[in-house]
Amino acid sequence: MAENLIASIPVNAQWSPHGRTVAGNNGVGNIVNNLFRPYSLVVAADDRMIIIADSWNHRIVQWKIGDTNGQVVAGGKGQGNGLNQLCCPTDVLIDKETDSLIISDWQNRRVVRWSRRNETIQGEILINNVCCRGLFMDNQRCLYVSDNEKQEVRRYKMEGDMKNGDLVAGGHGKGSDLSQLNAPLFIFVDQQHAVYVSDHLN
Repeated sequence: MAENLIASIPVNAQWSPHGRTVAGNNGVGNIVNNLFRPYSLVVAADDRMIIIADSWNHRIVQWKIGDTNGQVVAGGKGQGNGLNQLCCPTDVLIDKETDSLIISDWQNRRVVRWSRRNETIQGEILINNVCCRGLFMDNQRCLYVSDNEKQEVRRYKMEGDMKNGDLVAGGHGKGSDLSQLNAPLFIFVDQQHAVYVSDHLN
């Protein structure tokens, strides 16, 4: 199952009026205490860390709670399309079953998987030729992928053929009709498998 946290928040919860910086805050840059246009993150609660798609640094970094520096866990070899590189990653999730990261490698038009084991030096391509900005994995290990060019969201079975997913939202061209999307970005799927899409330009 993926690390997509659905929080159970008590009805009487009280929120702190002041946030606390947990990653970055050292200006724009490409060293391990910098971020450059971080696009999304996932919380790895069991490991007490956050994993960030550091988009314009073309890498995925993890920050343990309380650390002042991050650690590059995917990419970080400059902008490019090699299997050891990323190009403007926009989303990341954790697949606990394979102990790997699933990454939306946006400008390379692919979805890739990187093992979380220390010796990993490159990823593998799961889905090619997709202008993906957002990912989600449900409790049955189905991967949902938004496509910013085809204006659609597709669902793929991780154990099956990753070439042809099932259309679950959009797919009727760009537009504002309820059957259409316009630049779909992030995705959420609830326990009843209803799909929610941030329809960016609508």
